[in-house]
Amino acid sequence: MLNVHVFSFNGFQENTYVLFDETNTCVIIDPGCYSVFEQNELANFIDKKNLTPVKLLNTHCHIDHILGNNFVAKKYNLGLEIHRADLPTLLATTEYGHLYGFTVDPSPYPSNFIDETSKITFGNSELEVRFTPGHAPGHVVFINHLHKFVINGDVLFFNSIGRTDLPGGDFDTLINSISTQLFTLPDDFTVYTGHGPNTTIGNEKKFNPFVKQ
Repeated sequence: MLNVHVFSFNGFQENTYVLFDETNTCVIIDPGCYSVFEQNELANFIDKKNLTPVKLLNTHCHIDHILGNNFVAKKYNLGLEIHRADLPTLLATTEYGHLYGFTVDPSPYPSNFIDETSKITFGNSELEVRFTPGHAPGHVVFINHLHKFVINGDVLFFNSIGRTDLPGGDFDTLINSISTQLFTLPDDFTVYTGHGPNTTIGNEKKFNPFVKQ
């Protein structure tokens, strides 16, 4: 059984995900934990569940999704894995963090680059990687077909979509990513979003005003 636990961290109310199965191994996706309190909240959950983190993944590298990268990498001796196209996004965070009131602890440089040919394996579980640019140039999503969900970062939201006015964003590219990479999933797939509540593929096909089919 693959479990999904979500935390809401930092001033952007960013969703950080811990995925773990019956082997007690886990992956940490988009750690946005900024304060010591938030870092402790994440670490205490992992300790309480007796989990062993084996992967540190970013769907994309906007500042709100990577504020905890350094903490997680150091505490659990993990290398960072991102899509190569988002490396400039990652490296730029220390330059603009102060504009949002953050003193950015620089993220580690990626130890591995992932793309749509990659498979993320841990314990008895597997995640498919799909390339979904538009919100960020190197955005990816992580799909588990057995349990019917996608960790989708900031591509699709409940009745909304990711913004495209940031560097590297493009509206048409984002809509194409949603149509070809997310809306090809079955309607009953749960969409775990980068901010706010989760939704389903079927709900977004029917009600999302940006991409309603």
